[in-house]
Amino acid sequence: MRPDFHARAAGRASIIRDGWFTIILALAVLLPVVSYAETPKKLRGLCAVLHPSDERIDWECRTLRGGESLERLFGEWWREVARFNRVDRRHAGPGVSIKVPKRVEDLAEFEPLPLVYQPAEGDEKFILIDLAEQFLGAYEYGALRFSLPLTSGPRAEPDRTPTGEFRISAAHRRRRSSLYTVEGTDRPYPMNHALRFHINRAGVSYWIHGRDLPGYPASHGCVGLYDEPMQREQYGVPRDPELNDAKRLFEWVLGGSAQDDRLIPLSQGPRVHIIGRPPKR
Repeated sequence: MRPDFHARAAGRASIIRDGWFTIILALAVLLPVVSYAETPKKLRGLCAVLHPSDERIDWECRTLRGGESLERLFGEWWREVARFNRVDRRHAGPGVSIKVPKRVEDLAEFEPLPLVYQPAEGDEKFILIDLAEQFLGAYEYGALRFSLPLTSGPRAEPDRTPTGEFRISAAHRRRRSSLYTVEGTDRPYPMNHALRFHINRAGVSYWIHGRDLPGYPASHGCVGLYDEPMQREQYGVPRDPELNDAKRLFEWVLGGSAQDDRLIPLSQGPRVHIIGRPPKR
């Protein structure tokens, strides 16, 4: 065997090692980093309902046990945890798996919607609904004033929430559904602080209104916001209602509270953009 054989062999081995290193480095750059505590196949309950902004928070999946509630587990941070999971207190009980930030303080800066939305820069008031994020943003001249978690319709027809450009055309403080009832009763489902944004060709109206938020797309096409006073009235929980995002948005659109329960036509209500695709359940 010639003396330079080992040198040439070592050189080839070095080239092969360097080549594999380059490939591995390229893959590391191109492949996304999954920040979830568990792979999607192992995720349970609300942890399996994934939104684009979930990656901004380092979280783990936890199943609530008997006697545990958002208030008991997270104290003054319970609202932020509920908001992150797009869920209300009635649906966050024992046996439900939720996303729990490893540092709950990180939720202080959590905002899934853009702080500035250029298409709204010329609008005094403008509503952006991102179905992928399951969040609604209220904008004033393109700047985000506040944002609210929501539940929309699922991906599939016939309950899918329409996407595109719309406008708020009517407001109704005490609207009642003509199609759906409160679970386990024959009472028409309350649609408090309702804002109509679309009527389709079949004459079906779509509204933004108060309802329960289970943490996943669950409506029949409307856009639902927190309404804890309604849940206290209909279901007896929560004992001390605090969250009423539907009322907040309603009064922001009208510039104050409505004086009665009549249907209020709005000829120049805020524009509404609905974008994205709802997460899978």
